[in-house]
Amino acid sequence: MPRNDSLESGELTDTSYYILLTLIKAQHGYLIMKSIEEMTNNRFSVGPASLYTTIKKLVSAGLIEQLDSEEENRKTYMTTDKGMLLLKKDVERRKEMVKHAEKIFNEMGEIME
Repeated sequence: MPRNDSLESGELTDTSYYILLTLIKAQHGYLIMKSIEEMTNNRFSVGPASLYTTIKKLVSAGLIEQLDSEEENRKTYMTTDKGMLLLKKDVERRKEMVKHAEKIFNEMGEIME
Protein backbone atom coordinates (compact mmCIF):
# COMPACT_ATOMS: atom_id res chain seq x y z
CA MET A 1 0.00 0.00 0.00
CA PRO A 2 1.52 3.37 -0.95
CA ARG A 3 2.36 5.77 1.80
CA ASN A 4 0.22 8.91 1.99
CA ASP A 5 2.02 12.12 1.25
CA SER A 6 2.62 13.67 4.66
CA LEU A 7 2.16 17.19 3.28
CA GLU A 8 -1.38 16.30 2.19
CA SER A 9 -2.17 15.17 5.72
CA GLY A 10 -0.66 18.33 7.22
CA GLU A 11 2.29 16.57 8.83
CA LEU A 12 5.94 17.04 8.03
CA THR A 13 8.55 14.38 7.54
CA ASP A 14 11.79 15.03 9.41
CA THR A 15 13.39 16.15 6.13
CA SER A 16 10.56 18.61 5.36
CA TYR A 17 10.59 19.83 8.96
CA TYR A 18 14.29 20.65 8.94
CA ILE A 19 14.18 22.23 5.48
CA LEU A 20 11.27 24.51 6.48
CA LEU A 21 12.97 25.38 9.75
CA THR A 22 16.23 26.18 7.99
CA LEU A 23 14.47 28.30 5.37
CA ILE A 24 13.07 30.76 7.88
CA LYS A 25 16.14 32.58 6.59
CA ALA A 26 16.61 32.55 2.80
CA GLN A 27 19.24 30.04 1.70
CA HIS A 28 20.35 27.98 -1.29
CA GLY A 29 20.63 24.19 -1.44
CA TYR A 30 24.17 23.65 -0.20
CA LEU A 31 23.62 26.01 2.74
CA ILE A 32 20.37 24.24 3.60
CA MET A 33 22.22 20.92 3.89
CA LYS A 34 25.03 22.44 5.94
CA SER A 35 22.62 24.36 8.22
CA ILE A 36 20.70 21.17 9.00
CA GLU A 37 23.89 19.30 9.83
CA GLU A 38 25.11 22.15 12.03
CA MET A 39 21.73 22.56 13.78
CA THR A 40 21.55 18.84 14.59
CA ASN A 41 25.24 18.37 15.45
CA ASN A 42 25.49 16.01 12.45
CA ARG A 43 22.78 13.72 13.83
CA PHE A 44 20.59 14.40 10.81
CA SER A 45 21.63 15.11 7.26
CA VAL A 46 19.87 15.49 3.94
CA GLY A 47 21.56 14.43 0.73
CA PRO A 48 21.20 16.37 -2.52
CA ALA A 49 18.66 14.02 -4.13
CA SER A 50 16.38 14.02 -1.08
CA LEU A 51 16.86 17.77 -0.62
CA TYR A 52 15.82 18.74 -4.12
CA THR A 53 12.94 16.22 -4.26
CA THR A 54 11.60 17.65 -0.99
CA ILE A 55 12.15 21.24 -2.11
CA LYS A 56 10.12 20.53 -5.25
CA LYS A 57 7.25 19.17 -3.11
CA LEU A 58 7.44 22.10 -0.68
CA VAL A 59 7.36 24.63 -3.53
CA SER A 60 4.38 22.83 -5.15
CA ALA A 61 2.54 22.88 -1.81
CA GLY A 62 3.22 26.61 -1.41
CA LEU A 63 5.24 26.06 1.78
CA ILE A 64 8.45 27.57 0.41
CA GLU A 65 9.14 29.87 -2.49
CA GLN A 66 12.07 30.40 -4.78
CA LEU A 67 13.40 33.92 -4.50
CA ASP A 68 14.93 35.99 -7.26
CA SER A 69 18.66 35.47 -7.04
CA GLU A 70 21.57 37.42 -8.43
CA GLU A 71 23.59 34.21 -8.53
CA GLU A 72 22.73 32.40 -11.75
CA ASN A 73 23.67 28.89 -10.61
CA ARG A 74 22.11 29.01 -7.15
CA LYS A 75 18.42 28.87 -6.39
CA THR A 76 17.51 30.53 -3.12
CA TYR A 77 14.41 29.53 -1.17
CA MET A 78 12.49 30.81 1.83
CA THR A 79 9.58 29.56 3.93
CA THR A 80 6.23 31.18 3.06
CA ASP A 81 3.60 32.28 5.57
CA LYS A 82 1.72 29.05 4.82
CA GLY A 83 4.91 27.07 5.46
CA MET A 84 5.52 28.91 8.72
CA LEU A 85 2.00 28.11 9.91
CA LEU A 86 2.40 24.40 9.10
CA LEU A 87 5.85 24.38 10.75
CA LYS A 88 4.41 25.85 13.96
CA LYS A 89 1.58 23.30 13.94
CA ASP A 90 4.07 20.51 13.44
CA VAL A 91 6.23 21.73 16.33
CA GLU A 92 3.15 21.58 18.57
CA ARG A 93 2.32 18.09 17.26
CA ARG A 94 5.86 16.91 18.02
CA LYS A 95 5.74 18.43 21.52
CA GLU A 96 2.53 16.50 22.16
CA MET A 97 4.21 13.29 20.98
CA VAL A 98 7.06 13.85 23.43
CA LYS A 99 4.57 14.47 26.26
CA HIS A 100 2.88 11.14 25.49
CA ALA A 101 6.20 9.30 25.58
CA GLU A 102 7.31 11.02 28.80
CA LYS A 103 3.99 10.13 30.48
CA ILE A 104 4.32 6.47 29.55
CA PHE A 105 7.98 6.31 30.61
CA ASN A 106 7.15 8.01 33.92
CA GLU A 107 4.32 5.56 34.57
CA MET A 108 6.74 2.69 33.97
CA GLY A 109 9.35 4.24 36.26
CA GLU A 110 11.75 4.71 33.35
CA ILE A 111 14.14 7.62 33.57
CA MET A 112 14.58 9.78 30.46
CA GLU A 113 18.07 11.12 29.92
